[in-house]
Amino acid sequence: MTTRKLHRHVLSGHAHRAELFLSLLGLEAEMIDVDLMNGAHKEPEFLEMNIFGQIPVLEDGDTVISDANAILVYLAQKYDGSGRWYPTDAETAAAVQRFLSVAAGQVASGPASARLVNVFGATLDHDRAISIAHAILTILDQHLEGRDWLAGDGATIADIANYSYIAHAPEGDVSLEPYASVRSWLARIEALPGFVAMPVSAAGLNA
Repeated sequence: MTTRKLHRHVLSGHAHRAELFLSLLGLEAEMIDVDLMNGAHKEPEFLEMNIFGQIPVLEDGDTVISDANAILVYLAQKYDGSGRWYPTDAETAAAVQRFLSVAAGQVASGPASARLVNVFGATLDHDRAISIAHAILTILDQHLEGRDWLAGDGATIADIANYSYIAHAPEGDVSLEPYASVRSWLARIEALPGFVAMPVSAAGLNA
């Protein structure tokens, strides 16, 4: 019986990237749903696992890791003996880190924030988030012309970190139609063995 647990919300893109990577690695984990609407992530018990009061949190035996991108790095370094998902050569490792920063930066403030308004009722500047989303999607679409993956010659945690919120960008009123290279990249991720999808929100425009 696995002692691995992922504390998540089923509609959280941050949590989905961790859940997706666990599945791609073939690692079993118990999914613990956190009641965000009633503030369970701010309760003392949860704050003991993550002082920032955010999901996801991974419990792997006695090890506790918080932050979605940190979880990806941890899982890749601990369980991917091939080095495929987080290459160690300096150039590719730097490229992976660059796109982890994109996931935490422009993707979080763009498509993720636009979706937060529609799906979770967040009081954010929706128009600004949509504008940021189209700006980063334009850059990524140009970057992906003639290449299959964001960093290196194969899929890495850079792709996993950016996938969930970009795939669900239409739920925040951000169309992916103008971005053919991005849509092809999404399809390649969805074709990976072990891929699991994040549910489409009933509040999203794709529902």
